Amino acid sequence: MNKTELGSPTSNLSISTTGLQNSGSESDLRQRDLIDERKRKRKQSNRESARRSRLRKQKHVDDLTAQVAHLRKENGQIVAGIAVTTEHYVTVEAENSILRAQLLELNHRLESLNEIVELVESSSFEMETGQGGGIVDYGGGGGGFYDGVMSTLNLGFYNQPIMASASTAGDVFNC
Repeated sequence: MNKTELGSPTSNLSISTTGLQNSGSESDLRQRDLIDERKRKRKQSNRESARRSRLRKQKHVDDLTAQVAHLRKENGQIVAGIAVTTEHYVTVEAENSILRAQLLELNHRLESLNEIVELVESSSFEMETGQGGGIVDYGGGGGGFYDGVMSTLNLGFYNQPIMASASTAGDVFNC
């Protein structure tokens, strides 16, 4: 209500209603003030909550970044360890191939020596019993078999070193 209406005789009724309106307006103002205060507090609370949320998010990102750095470092160490282990494996595998080739060669030599021993033993048996008669004398000593087969000149190849290498081992075992 405006001021001109308050002074007029017809406004007595409106003054009394205005008083009610004023008291209603004051309570409305108080309610608005309360509502505005609540809105302001809610906004402030939301701002604080958003700030805390941003800080938590930033901390989480920082933690993840640190974890990534740690895992990359650990991964690098594992890769280096794998490289060393692989290199060691290749070396051991090459050595094993050489040893397999040497074993094969030694087994072959052993078989040859066993055959020679059998021949010598059978020749000795034939000489002792007088059987066989087929012993050939290669000249020079009457030993027969011993002069021809067992002379140091004929056994020289048995004293040769084993010459297996990684390349021959690979050929022998297809490794």
